[in-house]
Amino acid sequence: MSGSGPEAAQPSDAAEARLQEAERDWEAAKAFYDNLVSKRPRPPKPQHAITVAVSSRALFDLVEERRIFEEQGVEKYVEYQQENENVTLKPGPAFYFVKALEHVNARLLELYPDDEERFDIVLMTNNHAQVGVRLINSINHYGLTIERFCMTGGKSPVGYLTAYLTNLYLSADSEKVQEAIEAGIASATMFTANKDVTYSDTQLRVAFDGDAVLFSDESEQIVKEQGLDRFFEHEQLNENKPLAQGPLKGFLEDLGKLQKKFYAKNERLNCPIRTFLVTARSAASSGARVLKTLRSWGLEIDEALFLAGAPKGPILVKIRPHIFFDDQMFHIEGAQKLGTIAAHVPYGIAQKYHKSA
Repeated sequence: MSGSGPEAAQPSDAAEARLQEAERDWEAAKAFYDNLVSKRPRPPKPQHAITVAVSSRALFDLVEERRIFEEQGVEKYVEYQQENENVTLKPGPAFYFVKALEHVNARLLELYPDDEERFDIVLMTNNHAQVGVRLINSINHYGLTIERFCMTGGKSPVGYLTAYLTNLYLSADSEKVQEAIEAGIASATMFTANKDVTYSDTQLRVAFDGDAVLFSDESEQIVKEQGLDRFFEHEQLNENKPLAQGPLKGFLEDLGKLQKKFYAKNERLNCPIRTFLVTARSAASSGARVLKTLRSWGLEIDEALFLAGAPKGPILVKIRPHIFFDDQMFHIEGAQKLGTIAAHVPYGIAQKYHKSA
């Protein structure tokens, strides 16, 4: 689901012609599907959807398969996958997040049966097409609605993310995630929790760090380079100046738009989406600027937790999010140890310090 600001350039005649041609293609496809009887909902148009691209190693547990690929090469890897194509893959770190997205879709279709503003999950993988049968069998086994695949046969799939109008990209490959972040696409590297926990089946729960995730890293730079006291002073002086946006601001905005669709149907208390801000900031010393920034963006966050430097892991155990986004690996690792599925956002000054460490 994409939009443009008031200052956006008007499309050229050629671009307008391409848009019109694409619209005709979608209308033709819709007319075709309308004549078919199926209980499965049609994928929404990409320009209306919130497209979440997920790699095969994020969706499924492919640790053993990855070991075969690295130790024995691609031919043995493909052979193994074909020999085991009727063996269902186990869930990976993004699996329960995807299941929660699909629950939100089901609720939206109940309330807005003709509306296309919902999640569209795309399997985005550099796997070879020969491996596709096992992936399809596993997706069907779990009853997932993933109709669009991009299998690039060993090439990086990142170049396709823009073509698919991707709003969020999740992968187990940190290099591909970094490439996507640099291309301006909200992305994160998925990490499996070290403990099994139970996740909500009826509510998508998403937790975000603040600086360098929802917001830019401008304030974090001051912490790293000038210290905590200077940071507190800076935040209080700039309390009424909104922070610049970070890489995941757009995804929070997408979640907010869907929440409002439930609120419009008097479903606020039964909304299947809940968002959390889990930040190391102190509330009294630096929290006001964060809350005022969200207000200036017209965004709501359901719960805001200011931890004043305390570990995030114990709080996340109480929240039990399907996914927790953070830019610092020590927060990711702390969350993992206590059973939270965490997603590393490789953005901002913290990456410089992580690499040097």
